[in-house]
Amino acid sequence: MIMLETLSIENILRILAFTLIAVIMVLWELLFPRRVPGKKRIRWPGNLGIFLINTCMLALIPITAVGAAILSIQHQFGLFYWVEFEFWPKVILCILALDLLIYWQHRIFHMIEPFWRIHRMHHTDTAFDFTTALRFHPIEIFISILIKAAAILVLGAPVFAVIAFEIILNGSAMFNHGNIKMPSVVDRMLRWIIVTPDMHRIHHSTDPREHNMNYGFFLSIWDRIFGSYLNQPGQPQTTMPIGLEIFNQDSEARVDRLITQPFRKSTI
Repeated sequence: MIMLETLSIENILRILAFTLIAVIMVLWELLFPRRVPGKKRIRWPGNLGIFLINTCMLALIPITAVGAAILSIQHQFGLFYWVEFEFWPKVILCILALDLLIYWQHRIFHMIEPFWRIHRMHHTDTAFDFTTALRFHPIEIFISILIKAAAILVLGAPVFAVIAFEIILNGSAMFNHGNIKMPSVVDRMLRWIIVTPDMHRIHHSTDPREHNMNYGFFLSIWDRIFGSYLNQPGQPQTTMPIGLEIFNQDSEARVDRLITQPFRKSTI
């Protein structure tokens, strides 16, 4: 009963946070776009369709991040049950650890071919806006929840920390994929702490040297620490080509084509 109540609260909080951030991003992109908007009528149905499929899949599988945290409480299992920490330092350390995990998961998905074939669907979007943050293959989402749940169990992460991280991760992904204009001085200041759209857009460049940099989703420190930070792309942010040299036809934006991309070498 407690688990169901906690999961219900988590779902409500995440839906509210997602809706609020999505509305903000849509308005920001409409009023102050950084680049000429991509072909929304072609791209958005596919991106939003994939997001809907992933949402339904996550609702059906019996594995959740919060469920893993509750399991660790029930069995008093995990690092933070074996080492004494105050509540807030524990929450902060868990968020840092999970964000570092996401950084390395992302980087490994670029390094290992079978994982890259799954992840590259995210990179085949030919434009860059907040819906790109929703465009992940269901296989990648499933692998990610397994990795995240295992890490939460090992950490013994508090439920509050897990819910906070999930909201932060989803919100920051939509933010740093946004086609939004910010003053350059604000971008430079924010980059010392979090990943900004101009920083992450480089990661979506068609140039392999650039899309293998700037892996962070929330905090920018991991790219700086592990040598994967790139300050600026080779071409201007407003005109640099986005996507990959393959799967860049308009027809590839359809949901059925997106789902089959990992199993195809080209659009033929």
